[in-house]
Amino acid sequence: MILWASSFVALKLAFRGYDPMVVIFGRMLVASCCFLPLLHRFRARNRFRRRDWKPLLFMAICEPCLYFIFEARALELTTASQAGMITALLPLLVAVCARWVLNEALTPGMLVGFAMAIAGAGWLSLAGEATAEAPRPLLGNFLEFLAMVCATGYIISLKRLTRRYTPFFLTAVQAFVGAAFFLVTLWLPSTVWPTRIAWGPTLAIVYLGAVVTLGAYGLYNYGVSRIPASQASIFVNLIPVFTVILGWLILDERFTGAQYLASALVFIGIYVSQRTAPSARPSD
Repeated sequence: MILWASSFVALKLAFRGYDPMVVIFGRMLVASCCFLPLLHRFRARNRFRRRDWKPLLFMAICEPCLYFIFEARALELTTASQAGMITALLPLLVAVCARWVLNEALTPGMLVGFAMAIAGAGWLSLAGEATAEAPRPLLGNFLEFLAMVCATGYIISLKRLTRRYTPFFLTAVQAFVGAAFFLVTLWLPSTVWPTRIAWGPTLAIVYLGAVVTLGAYGLYNYGVSRIPASQASIFVNLIPVFTVILGWLILDERFTGAQYLASALVFIGIYVSQRTAPSARPSD
């Protein structure tokens, strides 16, 4: 979660020098290169089933493909701190979907907490003030919410796939599919090609690919392979805390008084939902 929180700050830094699609492609390319020396191990430890190509593709399309498109655009319009706060909704989205797809329990209290957290996120967005770093916070936070919807699809499909494939193989699939997907986006009319190398943003891209993609996704995929999806997603609640701290330390971002209250409502909703959540069942 610390690595994931740092990705919001690293993305903001990278976007200062490069177009978002260039940044995301570079991130996926760096991660793919890191996985290349491990391909022979993946073949030895994972027996691919033809029927699994659809869920594997769905997982990778959800995240990193669609997820990063929404998040990249979101971070152009809002602050890293606000975007990080929106991620607090992910555990509740996962809990709702896991109830129907994975048959994990869902209580009325969890639904009440979900509604409170949604209200808090909406308040957080409406209380946002336009700045040079966050010209349209309302739209940016909504796009970050759509990214969380994509992340939900990724986590649910990941949970099923970890029954047959190793976590780092699934992380490699995400990296390779993401690199191919964002290579195509480089030729979109809206993509601005770089004319020079900006070393700060370039180092941020390397960090995103080699540290965040391998580290955060690899560790999280491993965690999901060992515990229920709804339980693993609870740890995402730590991302907003770490993001606000890092955004303050590195980017000098600040919340307004109303946004602090809205953030508190988000966490109260999460607390209510988790307090009434049933005990997690062991993973399959």
